[in-house]
Amino acid sequence: MRVTPRLRNAISHQSPLVASAALKERVRRPTMLSKLALAEDLAPMFKDDDYIGWSGFTGVGYPKTIPTAIANHIESNNLQDDPSTKKKFNLFVGASVGPEVEDRWAKLDMIARRYPHQVGKEIAKGINAGRIEFADKHLSMFPQDLTYGYYNLHKKHGDPRKPLDWAIVEATAITEDGWIVPGASVGATPEILQCAEKIIIEVNTHIPNLEGLHDINQSFVPPNRQPYLITRPQDRIGRTAIPIDPDRVVAVVESVQPDNTGQNAPETQESRDIATHLIHFLSSEVTAGRLPPSLLPLQSGIGNVANSIIGGLADGPFERVRVWTEVLQDTFIRFFDSGKLEFATATSIRFSPEGFDHFYKNWETYKDRLLLRSQQVANSPEIIRRLGVIAMNTPLEVDIYAHANSTNALGSRMLNGLGGSADFLRNAKLSIMHTPSVRPTKSDPTGISCIVPFASHIDQTEHDLDVIVTEQGLADLRGLSPRERAPLIIQKCAHPDYKDSLMEYYERSLVECLKRGAGHEPHMLRNAFKFHTNLMEHGTMKIKKWD
Repeated sequence: MRVTPRLRNAISHQSPLVASAALKERVRRPTMLSKLALAEDLAPMFKDDDYIGWSGFTGVGYPKTIPTAIANHIESNNLQDDPSTKKKFNLFVGASVGPEVEDRWAKLDMIARRYPHQVGKEIAKGINAGRIEFADKHLSMFPQDLTYGYYNLHKKHGDPRKPLDWAIVEATAITEDGWIVPGASVGATPEILQCAEKIIIEVNTHIPNLEGLHDINQSFVPPNRQPYLITRPQDRIGRTAIPIDPDRVVAVVESVQPDNTGQNAPETQESRDIATHLIHFLSSEVTAGRLPPSLLPLQSGIGNVANSIIGGLADGPFERVRVWTEVLQDTFIRFFDSGKLEFATATSIRFSPEGFDHFYKNWETYKDRLLLRSQQVANSPEIIRRLGVIAMNTPLEVDIYAHANSTNALGSRMLNGLGGSADFLRNAKLSIMHTPSVRPTKSDPTGISCIVPFASHIDQTEHDLDVIVTEQGLADLRGLSPRERAPLIIQKCAHPDYKDSLMEYYERSLVECLKRGAGHEPHMLRNAFKFHTNLMEHGTMKIKKWD
């Protein structure tokens, strides 16, 4: 690794910086303190077209100080106003990070490309305006593709063996070996560190040292990949810190900024009704002997429906439940405190500020009942299938044959990345999609039907989904053909405002397609997206007639 004189001058052995008492306590390798630097001194080091990896997953565990300093430097010097000084970076993060850094970068037009996931308003705006190149990727696959070198095939500078020029990662401690103890997420941080030429560590002394919470394994490429020897959510296979080469660390910065999580999405009557349907279904599966009394490991997405489901389980009939998921929200604290959640593993904890305060104050209560792993392990198809995970996620829309759209409104407007939902839904024992049956528009409180004739973009196929549930009811699709699924989804899950229209679409499609010997999955292609075109033209999916 080449450290330039300018970069060398920015670190502490060329400056009078003195480590705080808190930082000295957290950084247990003395030579790391000799690399102490100020974020504003490092900011000018980043060049146009640099490939930068950040730690972070679902808005926690991400670097705050350095990205903010880079944005401040660019904004205060008006660099984006002149094509000769403008800087745009290629940004790689395991999932989403805080809006105060990522959305600000997007607003300043500092992002050339962003992989593999995002949820921010400004970054989505940049993607849809064509300013940011974005490619969705299953979150289990992104870290391995990074180590395979897929993301530096067109990189014009730097070490060809290192896909990233920089890794900027948050730590809660640095061990005697110089290894990194992450914060409230692991995500793709191990692989990002593995793939970077230069590493900057932000040691966050605002939050507690979370050493012992993590299970970190090394990432190998074929033919040297190894099986994950996990048969229970609580099985450990790795270390409590991320091994790195200390010589690649060019700077250490102290950070005192908390994760900007905000409040979790509130529960609604709709979300509580969905949770009730699901808990009744799971109870019936236990009664039928298809699930054990403690269920199988649960995976739950984020949002108000997921909150309601986990909250309902905290009050439900199941004991000694285990969780294998990506993200834990506030209702998991309630689930733990109920005594019904025995163990949970995830790659991220996304609590509200109040939830984090409770978690940190009661660290001793939770620390032996929880593990955070890398997203390559947390989302591993191998483990999901072995454990028989029950996967529950929220789409934008589901069509009458059980194809689901999770990412693109009206087929082309990117809202958020796919995330890990397909990792779980493709491989789970039970693959469940839950959604409100309708959403409002500006002019119609039930203007968008979440059950449509044909999904305008398909992220999860009919081959992967077992159960569809809305506040209207639950459709168990296991073992059913497409022609059996469609009437069931319409009758059980569609909103009353749309049931008749959807059934008419299906029945007319069936007649037309059977006549021409094409009746397996009937569609009237001329009308398949009429719900969507009507929404674009009239602000509602309520059509007057099909033809």
